[in-house]
Amino acid sequence: MTRRIKVAAIQTSYGEDMAANIAKTADFVRQAAAEGAQVVLPSELFQGPYFCVAQEERWFATAHPWREHPCVTAMAQLAKELGVVIPVSIFEREGPHYFNSLVMLDADGSAMGVYRKSHIPDGPGYNEKYYFRPGDTGFKVWDTRFGRLGVGICWDQWYPEAARIMTLMGAEVLLYPTAIGSEPHDATLDTAAPWRRAMQGHAVSNVIPVVGANRTGFEPWEGYPNGGQLFYGSSFIADHRGDLVAAFGREDEGVLHAEFDLDFLTTHRAAWGFFRDRRTDLYGALTGARPA
Repeated sequence: MTRRIKVAAIQTSYGEDMAANIAKTADFVRQAAAEGAQVVLPSELFQGPYFCVAQEERWFATAHPWREHPCVTAMAQLAKELGVVIPVSIFEREGPHYFNSLVMLDADGSAMGVYRKSHIPDGPGYNEKYYFRPGDTGFKVWDTRFGRLGVGICWDQWYPEAARIMTLMGAEVLLYPTAIGSEPHDATLDTAAPWRRAMQGHAVSNVIPVVGANRTGFEPWEGYPNGGQLFYGSSFIADHRGDLVAAFGREDEGVLHAEFDLDFLTTHRAAWGFFRDRRTDLYGALTGARPA
């Protein structure tokens, strides 16, 4: 039997009420499952507003140990009920340390482990180094009920080596939950198109589908340029050629989905030879591989 996978991405806005954000996300997960999705990707840090626009210590109180995080426990019940895989992006606390993390929930609701964001941005409107340590887990690929999934978190998506490493580890689909929008230091800077193109490039270079889920909407912040942060949505699903097979605009809210033939992709990836022709003597240090 041919192995197929149907993936979905959620694009929506969020407020400060975590319970309301969880409920809103759950409604979209139910919609995606009803439409046949097996893997449903919410956007980055859907527990609340994207608080990294400024350095305010009050937000540390919204972090939780990953096994006990309200988003994880709620989505775990939903994953089990619906029989779907849900990668859950959270603000994690481990002892005195804080991370931007993702917990992979399998279709039985079990937590398969945690990935901690490797690349942490630090710039106007994206002050993540104030809140998060660089991840200490290394990149992760999870063998879920429906396929092997690799997940990077937002800023990770700009790094081609992250996508390549996850594909080398056996990923069959790459997923990127994101929170990105306006740039407070330059109103003319719009990264929506480059954001997509970077990940479409990962799809081409690794012969692998890529899913990007971004939030949308305006989040007000006192004293912030233009009164707050405007997220540009533009969530998408790209196939192994980098072609967009499903995409939202900047203000849409809802669920995107697409289906892929994993057996075809395995054979097609081998035929392209990108992994056969790798120069492990030059690049092996990225994965710990010994020179061939």
